[in-house]
This record gives sequence, C-alpha cells and structure tokens, in this order.
Amino acid sequence: MVAATAQPAGDTKLLEDLVELIRISSTRLPPDVVAALDAAQRTEPVAQARSVLLKMVKNQQEAYARRSPTCQDTGTLIFEVDYGPAWRESQLHALVLAAVRQATAAGYLRANTVDSVTGKNITDNVYAGAPYVHFHQKDVPGLTVRIMQKGGGCENVGAQYSLPDERLGAGRDLEGVRRCILDAVVAAQGRGCAPGSVGVCIGGDRGQGYLESKKQFWRRLDDVNADATLAALEKRVLEEANTLGIGPMGFGGGTTLIGCKVGTLARLPASFFVTVSYMCWAFRRATLNVAADGTSTLSQ
Repeated sequence: MVAATAQPAGDTKLLEDLVELIRISSTRLPPDVVAALDAAQRTEPVAQARSVLLKMVKNQQEAYARRSPTCQDTGTLIFEVDYGPAWRESQLHALVLAAVRQATAAGYLRANTVDSVTGKNITDNVYAGAPYVHFHQKDVPGLTVRIMQKGGGCENVGAQYSLPDERLGAGRDLEGVRRCILDAVVAAQGRGCAPGSVGVCIGGDRGQGYLESKKQFWRRLDDVNADATLAALEKRVLEEANTLGIGPMGFGGGTTLIGCKVGTLARLPASFFVTVSYMCWAFRRATLNVAADGTSTLSQ
C-alpha cells in the first residue's frame, strides 16, 4: 500500500508528466542505445554472443510493448532538475518523490530500495538518498527534468585509480588514463551486464570524480567529444575494448563496450584520479522539458 502524498496546488499536470517520464525511461531504451545494440548483433562474429545481443534487442521491444521494465533491476534513480524562477526546489522535490511512489505502485519501477542497516525493503522506493536528486537553479524560464536508472550490477564494477599506478605501468598522462579504463573493463569480465558503456572522469577529487563520470552517461552514444584529444581517446578505448574477447555477458565475442565517454575536472598537484563508471546494456535515460507556457515534451 503506497501512502498518499499531498501535492502543491496546480501541480497535477507536472506530476503526471513526471510519472510518464519514469515510465518511458524504465520501459523503453533510448534510440541511440537501441541502434548500437542492433548494429552490434548484426555484425557480431561469435554466434553465442550474437544470440545474446538479439535477445537484448527483443527484450527491450517486448518491455515497451507491455509497458513493463526493461530490466528487473530498475536501478538507482538519478534525477537532474534544472528549474527557472517560477519553480521552487522544495515544490519540485515533493513532486519527484510523489512521482516515484506512483510509478512504483503502477509497476514501472520495482520496489528494490533497501535500508542498508536493517535490510528492510522500502516498498515505495523513497528513502534516505533514494531517489538521488540534483537541483540546478537557472535564470531563464522553464523546467528540465532528466532521469537515469543505474542498475546495481553495473554500479558494482565501477573503479577509481590514483596515478601513477605501478601495477598497470600507468603514469600521469593520457596513456595512463587509457590503461586504467581498459583495466576496469577487463576486471569486469562481462559482469555489470555487458555490452556496457563507460563514463570516465580525469581529475577531480574522489567524490567529484564519480559524479562527473556518471554525468558522461547523459551524452548520446553516437555523439563526438568537443575536445579532439578526448574524442580520439574515446574512439581508441572503444575499439581496443572490443578486441578483448569478453563480449556480451562475458560469453566472448567482439562486443564488450558500446560506448566510452570521457570528461575532465581540475585536480590538485598531489592527486591524479581516474574514475570509471560502468553502465549496463539496459542504458536507461529520458528527459522532460516544460516550457514557460507549461507545454511539456518527453524525449530520449
């Protein structure tokens, strides 16, 4: 039984839009992800790997047709909210929580939030740190809400390195960064539900590094980094990862990654962190835009 939550007056339409945002994200993969999986299954040279990829493509088609989650692990819910002068953070936070409760009750999300001390299941997915909501105030009118659903399996295989790293022979340069990224992919060995995507942050402190590495997942798989040096690094890592023979779900083959995105942050002279976050093949994200006149659009 999901507890009723009082809503601020006049927010019914936005609440409906937020529930629909969650439904779309949970039940339909973005077009760039679908295209990457489809292309991979058509070119994959290993029969067993090709079969796995085909099942992934068919699974997401069936999930959307049935309005059911693409994956049984509906993941940590990460929201990014950019709001204009007409909105209040407290108002929007209440609406996001209410939308999560309604989406859970409707079956778009599974009740997979757990109290870390007692092990108790939180049946409406609203608890300490769940969902994870980042707010950004802006001066222009309108509202943008983005959602990312990050499964536990792929979260488990993220990694952070401090350069230099003697084990990898990795120095404080882009060659060292490349070695760290590929080491994280090798260490995963298909766990985290490959083929996956890696989001990477060069620099920052330990906390900022993980946040920035996950921000890379807002980028489309088919985009090109505006920084030519980073674009070349992304391309090389993607190509080399797909020669490792790990393949979908670790069954072998030529499709270990479908994406590599790299960002940077400033660092202190004493620190050089390379942070690698991993996203599973069920790469779920969606965006709600609300114009100043209240017109709303959903996109992926």
